[in-house]
Amino acid sequence: MQENELINWLLEIDKENPAVRYFALRDLLGRSKDNPEVCQARVDIMRQGPIPTILDAQHPDGYWAKPGGGHSPSYTVTVWQIIFLAEFGADPSDERVQKGCEYFLNHSTAANGAFAMNRPPVPSSVVHCLNGDPLYALLQLGYANDPRVQEALDWQVRAIVGEGELRYYKSGTAGPGFMCAYNQGQPCAWGATKAMKALSAVPPDQRTAGIRRAIETGADFLLSRDLTVADYPNTDHISTTWFRFGFPLSYRCDVLETVTVLVDLGYGKDPRLSNVPSFILDKQEDQGRWVMERSLNGKMWADIEEKGKPSKWITLRALRVLQSLV
Repeated sequence: MQENELINWLLEIDKENPAVRYFALRDLLGRSKDNPEVCQARVDIMRQGPIPTILDAQHPDGYWAKPGGGHSPSYTVTVWQIIFLAEFGADPSDERVQKGCEYFLNHSTAANGAFAMNRPPVPSSVVHCLNGDPLYALLQLGYANDPRVQEALDWQVRAIVGEGELRYYKSGTAGPGFMCAYNQGQPCAWGATKAMKALSAVPPDQRTAGIRRAIETGADFLLSRDLTVADYPNTDHISTTWFRFGFPLSYRCDVLETVTVLVDLGYGKDPRLSNVPSFILDKQEDQGRWVMERSLNGKMWADIEEKGKPSKWITLRALRVLQSLV
């Protein structure tokens, strides 16, 4: 397929993944939010596909799977639904979405203002990846001006650059520059990607000097290695998940997500990304589409496409980033 044929494929009416059409109209064709097709696609997202399934599983009190905070069981509890709702393009004005966000904020915020991975939420269980992902989601879901979200954003920035009154922990975020206990105290590239993803959701004209410093720190770290090799500091070996494209992702990252974050932060033309376009293009199958190489299917409330088959989500994300790299 040529690029225009791929885009037409993504624009098909798809009741299983209606958000693909919405994002293709918005991100690949540049249609405005007031465009009739964009408006209808946004309506379809809330009526068909994974979002209605996720919202149907919500408890009347606002949580999913079990009350309280925490990240376990993985991919069915509240925090993951907030992340998935944002990734799938949920309408921030929906009352159920708002109720879920409020529940998460009321049960997952630690004393240091960040989002903790454990239950109850304690500062020693805060790590960049599991603060960055829900922070990004909440910024996408209309909570940018919420004081609790601003506190989590402030922690993210200060923890990256090591400024202000801040305590690091051997059991969680272990030091500035993405040092993490789960990577034996070394800087973690997964954490850096998720933290930068959250910062990318802050509009450029609203980025403070601290946010800009944190972005520079994160970009310098991520670009310090060839993304197609990804030999960042690690516990014992380079994770193969870096090189296999999936959607949605968990706390793990892949090349496609990391380069997308860097593109969104304005680094798309950085020469240190020169090997990335060919890496992405080499993954095209015979018809020019991209395959879902890893999946969380069977672990979420709603499955997304099929592992090992051509994926509209991966193709959408690949085309979007290639427009900025090539």
